[in-house]
Amino acid sequence: MDTRVETIPNYRIACVRQMGPYGPSNAQAMEKLKQWARDKKLLTESAILLGIPHDNPDSTLPEHCTYDAGIVIPPDYQTDDSILVYELTGGNYFICKIKHTAEDVQRAWTEIFSALHHNGYGMDHKPILERYTADMDFCEICVPIKR
Repeated sequence: MDTRVETIPNYRIACVRQMGPYGPSNAQAMEKLKQWARDKKLLTESAILLGIPHDNPDSTLPEHCTYDAGIVIPPDYQTDDSILVYELTGGNYFICKIKHTAEDVQRAWTEIFSALHHNGYGMDHKPILERYTADMDFCEICVPIKR
């Protein structure tokens, strides 16, 4: 597992919000976001895409789970009411880079928290981020940390 610690800046993001169980609906939200971003000419090679699960499915009923599929946008980018926009607070994150396959993602989710604790970090109270580039070949699971 390829890991490192990184300070992620504050991001202004445009996102599609999905309410309900995590799973295939998250991918549908990401596809809807990517179509919006393509239409706005934002889905470039350097685009940063984020999957943001806001709730822990172990402690939140599936129908109450919130997932945002987002894209980082410039601070001055003008949007309309067709998309949700907000500021994501940055900070220090434990990053795990993996191939974006179901098997690798599942393995990373089972290993990342023990790696986090093994390296002396605790989890901060911010959402975990799944960060992608536009081609989505790789995924970075970004866990907010504190010492």
